[in-house]
Amino acid sequence: MHDTMMTDADHFTVQDWAAYTPEQHAVWGILYERRMGELERTGSRLFLDGARAIDLRRDRVPDLREVNARLRPVTGWNAVPVRGFIPARDFFACLAQRRFPTTVTVRPREQLDYLPEPDIFHDVFGHVPLHADPVFADFLQRFGAVAARAQSEQDTTRMARLFWFTVEFGLIREDGAVKVYGSGLISSHGDARNALGPDCQRRPFSLDAVIEQPFEIDHFQNVLFVVEAFDQLFEAVSEMEKRIPSGPWT
Repeated sequence: MHDTMMTDADHFTVQDWAAYTPEQHAVWGILYERRMGELERTGSRLFLDGARAIDLRRDRVPDLREVNARLRPVTGWNAVPVRGFIPARDFFACLAQRRFPTTVTVRPREQLDYLPEPDIFHDVFGHVPLHADPVFADFLQRFGAVAARAQSEQDTTRMARLFWFTVEFGLIREDGAVKVYGSGLISSHGDARNALGPDCQRRPFSLDAVIEQPFEIDHFQNVLFVVEAFDQLFEAVSEMEKRIPSGPWT
């Protein structure tokens, strides 16, 4: 396996958990309380189960060592601290090894509602609980392996759209109701309210529809897709694996 990411230490950092300030723990607590109260009603039960499995708490910023100690035995995933955005192919290669790049900064109180770059609330609260679900965990690992080998601009775009409309902004039907599971919806009150409101078209999940659907990142989404179960995601990425020619990363 070609491994560009593991040799590039510039991407990685160490979470100095003891260095978090009382203010940063307080910001985490505000964000946690605002979203978890709503997600008990609108969030996927798989997210809620995952949050309990990794012991997300209101009173303090998560310690990734503790998170991983709970997560690793369940699905083999680990949250690995990074300095910020990393190149897409390196990000995908990381996913293929069940390593989720996680920023460890805490947004300032002045930017509670919107931050252009990811922080630990988006990455850990928004993403990591679903890594405790075996089907989603397998999907995400397979997604990384397939996306990392995409060579053409068309294939790269299609994989980006699949990621966007599932991992970031996915919806799932549970017990007859549409619930949020994508990290951009889990971690953002405004995006989640829009996703479940009258201004968003919620369409049945179809791989072909998803990979042909453009998106823009700087406003609320007007089209999202609803899966009936995470099995559909695994089937979709398996189909993309058939469509994308094998490249140098195998």
